[in-house]
Amino acid sequence: MGLTFLLVSFTCIYAHGQQHPKVKSLLQLSDGQYFADRDSAYLDPYYGLKKLIYGNKRFAENKSIKPRQTDADLKNNELGQKPFATIIGCADSRVPNEIIFDQGVGDLFITRTAGQVMAEASYGTIEYATEFLNTRLIVVLGHESCGAVQAAMKLPPNPPGHIVTLINAIKPASIYAKTNADTDAKALDLAIRKNVLEQVALLRNLEPVLSRQFASGDVLIVGAIYNLHTGSVEFIEETVTSLPKFSEKEMAQK
Repeated sequence: MGLTFLLVSFTCIYAHGQQHPKVKSLLQLSDGQYFADRDSAYLDPYYGLKKLIYGNKRFAENKSIKPRQTDADLKNNELGQKPFATIIGCADSRVPNEIIFDQGVGDLFITRTAGQVMAEASYGTIEYATEFLNTRLIVVLGHESCGAVQAAMKLPPNPPGHIVTLINAIKPASIYAKTNADTDAKALDLAIRKNVLEQVALLRNLEPVLSRQFASGDVLIVGAIYNLHTGSVEFIEETVTSLPKFSEKEMAQK
């Protein structure tokens, strides 16, 4: 399922955990709500999205509850895990996933690389979560001021070591951004967003596991951007509206 790449104001992330109005409407988000049940989030990935959004809202508004983060919580999970979401994030030390989503031990299955660039080991890790842990929600999480994307924007002629792998993976997004933005700052924001969108599309079409599970609606794959200044995570509108449940609804209404 293709994604529509829109050139919009990429520096805008809705204040303090607020989402795009269409995302709010489709997910039935409440302005006055801060909590979603953990068990329901594991069973229903659409509800899992709400749980992440409400958790980030708590974090952005300095209302974090830091759930399931004690020594006892660590020990209670020794016999197994049931994370309700897989996060494919950047390795940037300023983006600690459990903290920004206000989640606890056993809630999130996380794989992180610079620029959230993926390769065979990453794909296997993500598929492991869906096949063996029954985790039905996958979030590709980019972030503002991403150093890996900045490096790709500069396109250095001889990057050292294996850094060239990161730059080459992000290069299509950087070229797109340079073509469609009129300032360096806008180009970086656009490249960060485009990189996430490309990665979401890659996973949605990744054979044989994820493509099948996404098409059937068993697994949701969406993209998001974390704002280092506000602490808010914006779930990218077109990756939510193109989810099977919502796209089918739109088709039925036409």
